[in-house]
Amino acid sequence: MGMKVFVVAMDCEAETIVRNLDGARRETLFGREVVRGRLCGAETAVVVAGVGKVNAAAGAQLAVGTLGADALLNVGVAGGLDTRLSVGDILRATRAVQYDFDLSKINGTPVGTPNEYKAPFFELASAGYWPEATVATGDRFMDDADDVAQLRERFGANVCEMELGAIAHVARRAGVPLYSWKAISDVAGLGTQAGQYKENLARCLETLGAAVPALFAAVP
Repeated sequence: MGMKVFVVAMDCEAETIVRNLDGARRETLFGREVVRGRLCGAETAVVVAGVGKVNAAAGAQLAVGTLGADALLNVGVAGGLDTRLSVGDILRATRAVQYDFDLSKINGTPVGTPNEYKAPFFELASAGYWPEATVATGDRFMDDADDVAQLRERFGANVCEMELGAIAHVARRAGVPLYSWKAISDVAGLGTQAGQYKENLARCLETLGAAVPALFAAVP
């Protein structure tokens, strides 16, 4: 029987979940830490994948192929691209795009569109009533005003980070639903995003950890 499995990038993000687990048990699978336990009375696991799209995809495939996940959950911190957002806000991702994937000169498809698809967006499953987010994923930390403007204009993105688009790609191919929530650690236009991230990371992780039981319980 499958279960809901978290795939996260960083140890600090994983700990927001692990601190809520009963009977946490740690192991290493294919070089990645996996923590098993019970959350809200249900068996679950947390895969600590590592930062970036390759790590995220490998972690998601481990969750599906080895742990037997019938739903993937992703939580973590992310950058806000809209000045109406506030540090500490939790948003529910409804779609994701890999903004740095580009076969447009070969296939004529829009930027972000994987070779086997005709549109760039991966639609995510939805649970709960947190504000919605369109998440732009790429293998670099975003801290440039022109890049931010392009993500907003081209994709309608209001959040950016480095993993969700890759997890969504694996989930689509595997046919399992993916749910994701992001805590905003920095907001474009309110100072350097890298500086904000360092200043606000601990606060956002605390907020996220407090919300984890409700996020998990919202998933059917």
